[in-house]
Amino acid sequence: MEQDEIYGEFAYVYDEFMDNIPYEQWHDYLHGLLIKYGVTDGIVADLACGTGTMTKLLADDGYDMIGVDMSYEMLEVARQKYCCQDFDEIPYESESKSDSLKDAMEYNAQEQETGESKNEILFLNQDMRELDLYGTAAAMVCVCDGMNYITDENDLLKVFKKVKIFLDFGGIFIFDMKTRHFYENILGSRTIAENREDASFIWENEFHKDTGINEYLLTIYSLVDDENDLFERSEEIHHQRAYDIKFVRDCLEKAGLSCLEVYDAFTENAAKEDSERIYFVAQRPEKKTIPA
Repeated sequence: MEQDEIYGEFAYVYDEFMDNIPYEQWHDYLHGLLIKYGVTDGIVADLACGTGTMTKLLADDGYDMIGVDMSYEMLEVARQKYCCQDFDEIPYESESKSDSLKDAMEYNAQEQETGESKNEILFLNQDMRELDLYGTAAAMVCVCDGMNYITDENDLLKVFKKVKIFLDFGGIFIFDMKTRHFYENILGSRTIAENREDASFIWENEFHKDTGINEYLLTIYSLVDDENDLFERSEEIHHQRAYDIKFVRDCLEKAGLSCLEVYDAFTENAAKEDSERIYFVAQRPEKKTIPA
């Protein structure tokens, strides 16, 4: 199954089954890192934003948010949650660079002048390997193991190069990754099954030690006819990869980004062998001044 076929049907029940994720706690940590590294306002792009939960929390902090995801279905859910309740003037952009970002930011600036800003979010349907923004951002973030979905080493470098292009000079890039320790020793070959009132899923895991790839077979049962108690069955196969810290550091450097820190998730301690999730903080170097 191709990458663009994941988070299809699952997108519509994703929030329901991810209700155990402490998004507020994760947001507080991420926001703290942004502040620590000097990003207090401006444009922030949330890569692999999914249904936009973290994107919205950061928008509430006052950032001008762009949510980027390759799953059309996930973005449709995000738009229903955050764009279309009382506002539909900022367009959903599908795989094209236009003046949408410029228009959106100008619209927000006008609202701020009148005191009517709603911190609207611009959602872009793009593969982050082909990231294409109108201009640059003060920061980019990618959390909830979005970067683990980049399973090819060359593609990871490609993403980092795109991030560098669209970051301001001195801009900050923060992303998390699940670790080999997590996939191999915590998740292993577990099968997870959960039920909700109108949906159920079975999540079967298999970690391949030789490649560092974790394969998820996801079977979803969604209620389609409440009166007759009929459910529709669908399947998705997801692949994530565990990367060594040194490789990721080297990849960032090759892309022209400086790796500032690698943290054990939700702490300010350095990542260690038994870290289950780690956070990388990287930066696009400041523009060098050429003496006259």
